[in-house]
Amino acid sequence: MRANANDANNWSDRTNRTDRIGRGDGAEPADRRDRTGRTDAPAPVHWHGHGPCRPSDVRSAIRRAVAGRGRTTGSPYDEEALSDALLVASELTTNAILHGGGITDFDVDVDGPAVRVSVSDRSDRLPVVNDPLDEQGRRRTGGRGWPIVCRLARDVRVSGLPSGGKRITAVVPVS
Repeated sequence: MRANANDANNWSDRTNRTDRIGRGDGAEPADRRDRTGRTDAPAPVHWHGHGPCRPSDVRSAIRRAVAGRGRTTGSPYDEEALSDALLVASELTTNAILHGGGITDFDVDVDGPAVRVSVSDRSDRLPVVNDPLDEQGRRRTGGRGWPIVCRLARDVRVSGLPSGGKRITAVVPVS
């Protein structure tokens, strides 16, 4: 799926719960410049969402952020690696909905060759890995999301939130 500036504006208007951090006009942030006017690294691309959302909202934010970074820098991204980041986002958001009392917040940042996705929920419970077999030796449904996140992400952090709940941040290379 390709994204353009109109998609970004429509997406934000449609969901009415996701804000793009930047100039506010749907365009990518400008390059950072030092005192001599030389271009430093491009500013990170950032998406932020509040309140209840769907896994598809976070995946859309990742697609737009990665595509925006590619347009800004001219650097390609790896489609397979992008698929890994989308899968990690799906797992984090689905787990927040099923086990964490719902999504309270999310952030997507692309800075350099990786995307950082953070999902917050209402639960203080840490993620767990369940045995794939039940007491009778039958395969369980579900329970594979957390191991997938840990395998695909370069870095995973879980932190408690001052007001309760937790924030899980995963960094996934995309180039």
